[in-house]
Amino acid sequence: MAILAECPKCHRKQTTRNKLCACGADLDKLKRSKKVRYWINYRLPGGKQRRELVTMQGNPDACCSIEIARDADGKRRVQKRENRIFDIKPETKMTFNELTEWYLGLEKVKSLASYSILQGYLKKFNSEFGNKIVGQIKPADLENLQAKRKKEGCADATVDQEIGKVRAMIFKAFDNDIVGGDTIKAFKRVKKLLKGNANARDKILSKDQFNKLLESSSRHLKGILATGYYTGMRKGEILNLTWNKLDLKNRLIQLEAEDTKDKEPRNIPICDDLYEILSAIPRAIYDPHVFLYNGKPIRDIRTALRKACKQAGILYSRFAKDGFIFHDLRHCFNTNMRKAGIPESVIMQVTGHSTREMFDRYNTIDLKDTQQAINQLQNFLNVDHSVDQAAQNDKNKD
Repeated sequence: MAILAECPKCHRKQTTRNKLCACGADLDKLKRSKKVRYWINYRLPGGKQRRELVTMQGNPDACCSIEIARDADGKRRVQKRENRIFDIKPETKMTFNELTEWYLGLEKVKSLASYSILQGYLKKFNSEFGNKIVGQIKPADLENLQAKRKKEGCADATVDQEIGKVRAMIFKAFDNDIVGGDTIKAFKRVKKLLKGNANARDKILSKDQFNKLLESSSRHLKGILATGYYTGMRKGEILNLTWNKLDLKNRLIQLEAEDTKDKEPRNIPICDDLYEILSAIPRAIYDPHVFLYNGKPIRDIRTALRKACKQAGILYSRFAKDGFIFHDLRHCFNTNMRKAGIPESVIMQVTGHSTREMFDRYNTIDLKDTQQAINQLQNFLNVDHSVDQAAQNDKNKD
């Protein structure tokens, strides 16, 4: 068993004897300023290692106290000696506020494009359960939260998103041996309010509508919208696009595995209309991102898109009937490609859809499709009937 010190800069966990971290941070100075968090490291019977953040209910600064860490380490030693080590469940004393602080401090989480949205959902959840011990959460508590949010006028999708974000945090904590199976079970037993694909979107912009939206957009928004419409890329993939991924000479966008949601590399051709727009974007010397606003990478386009939609006469709304949001451009791309006669396998390769189910969700069948299908059927029946009639006439002649 051992006490480990976590560097607040690189988050490396190391022996408390270290005065300097490998990243160059002065650990002694950071310890004095109460910025170093302490962890207890021990092994369970069978050899599995467990690492536990030092906490104390009612004392949010306990994780930065070496004295409290030593007390907690001593307690674990006694429990292990008395063969009660399996009784140790970190979530029996950790609050949701403390768990959230740990989760939002993870570098991988902080790098998410939706980090600010994630913070908002967790803050809202913690306004109800922040001081509650994680291990004490019950399915009934979460069901009561669902009912309360509904009374407040929240949409089913919004309620599901809030609980879903917390569930993702719980699963991450479970993978790191911070919470146990009972806590996971509470979140698994709560059913979503939105059933199946009940909220699947089918808004498609015509080419004229899209051109009008583009004309109504601010300069920094045009390239983002065009990239979404002509490539089907996700918003996060577009906003994080850097010039080294953009090969204008060969008219290709080259995404690495770390750039995509499904962690699969993807090459996306650039059409003529998009090429003209991307070629006109000036490159910043100091920042590698393609899309900038006031010299900084763009993280949120909702305000600019809402204004452009209003000016173009397009309803901007996630929940209103026939409302439009940025993600609908992905639906537009899939549907337009299918109508252009592109094989489904090729479309899925470009958009990064790994399953036919997801492709179908983004491919919208509209009235023109069904009318065309009926016309094709009529033509088939007419041709088939004429062939049969000619064969019958020949037979009669014989």
